[in-house]
Amino acid sequence: MTTYVALLRGILPTNPNMRNEKLRGVFEGLGFSNVHPVISSGNVIFETNSKNIPTLEFTIEKALMKHLGIKSPVYIRSKKELEALIQKNPFGTMEHGQTSYLIVSFLKKKPGEIFNTLDLSHPHTSKVMSTIDKKFNKDVTTRTWKTVVRIVKKMNDVLV
Repeated sequence: MTTYVALLRGILPTNPNMRNEKLRGVFEGLGFSNVHPVISSGNVIFETNSKNIPTLEFTIEKALMKHLGIKSPVYIRSKKELEALIQKNPFGTMEHGQTSYLIVSFLKKKPGEIFNTLDLSHPHTSKVMSTIDKKFNKDVTTRTWKTVVRIVKKMNDVLV
């Protein structure tokens, strides 16, 4: 079994169909095991024997639409991939805090991930996300570095 996280784009926790229990139900209905949503922003850890990422992404996207009416691109990363990402330490000594956010944008195509630092004291910070969306035709989902670390911690916790 391989442990993965499905990163869903555009999940709004205020939508009742996007709640963790419903997301868990869709993933369990697909036959995945050890399903655990991580915070209410579209991160779902699961295990499966499948190694075909494009097929997994497509299958989950179809199921979300069919069962919850959610049209959301899905970006899958394995526990091993995320651990390697953290090991690279792309942000060095920079810290995620109130004045700056460290973010990772996940793509389905190469380069796979893009790392950015948002200076929250700068008035043009909000344009960074729209620039990323525009450059990649919205075929991207972004998480804070803090969330990525939290996902890996949860992946390790649920396997114990």
